[in-house]
Amino acid sequence: MTASSASPVLRKLGASDLEVFPLALGGNVFGWTADEATSFAVLDAYTAAGGNFIDTADSYSAWIEGNQGGESETIIGKWLKARGNRDDVVVATKVSQHPEFQGLSAANIKAAADASLRRLDTDHIDLYYTHFDKPEVPVEEIIGALDELVRAGKVRHIAASNISAERLQESLDFSDREGLARYVALQPHYNLVSRDTYEGPLQDLASRTGLAAVPYYALASGFLTGKYRPGTTVDSARAGGAAKHLDSERGQRVLTALDEVAEAHAAPVPTVALAWLAAQPTVTAPIASARTVDQLPALLAVADLTLTEEELQKLTRASA
Repeated sequence: MTASSASPVLRKLGASDLEVFPLALGGNVFGWTADEATSFAVLDAYTAAGGNFIDTADSYSAWIEGNQGGESETIIGKWLKARGNRDDVVVATKVSQHPEFQGLSAANIKAAADASLRRLDTDHIDLYYTHFDKPEVPVEEIIGALDELVRAGKVRHIAASNISAERLQESLDFSDREGLARYVALQPHYNLVSRDTYEGPLQDLASRTGLAAVPYYALASGFLTGKYRPGTTVDSARAGGAAKHLDSERGQRVLTALDEVAEAHAAPVPTVALAWLAAQPTVTAPIASARTVDQLPALLAVADLTLTEEELQKLTRASA
């Protein structure tokens, strides 16, 4: 979706012409904890509420026994075709981790992109991320291959995830020097209980160079939904990852602060956690996934919740 058709709630994605909803819908659950019918229902509800930014990867969900990778892209592709809404949706996917398309060699990037296009049943990817940087591959080779995809019209914009500030700077410098496609966004691991994974050199670089941050693990594998409390058991595939924060003093402080701010706004806890993230410098749209339609309203509500400076500071202090 470009600026001409944007609604007031949409945010510009870095220096690109993409305008995106302030919550990206994570596609990691599609074909994993959400079957095809449920995934369609979640995608329908997200777009019906004004959402237009879908995040997936070619490797989702290769970690499940019997899966090959690409299940999420295939479901999204079927949904796009069934709904006939390809031009209304910004589709982001990633390269480097698919079992058959490992790494970031030029040949692999191009082959993986073609495979993603087939699964998504589309002729272009709006935002194409390098999923995990591979420092053994020169940035010149990576950017060169991505630039070819942009020139061929297969990819509109490029982005990076899980990359060091040094490699990111090197990549941007090469793009600028050679006049090649340039990263417009960055996907860091970032949330209220994981700030050092982004804040510092990486965030400073994004700010200096105009990159949009689209954080993943925005709700810390579900911990920041508030459903994990001392003495509770949660039925979730990600419960182990979330529950570990319960044992830390910071996790407890963050939950208390979230409860207080949520009560002041009569808002769900996850909405407040996402609103804090969405208000951080460089952040355009946090990513969160929903394995049921019932989980969506609390995520979508981030578009309508603005925290006061005092509330933002309270959460920032609690998470220090």
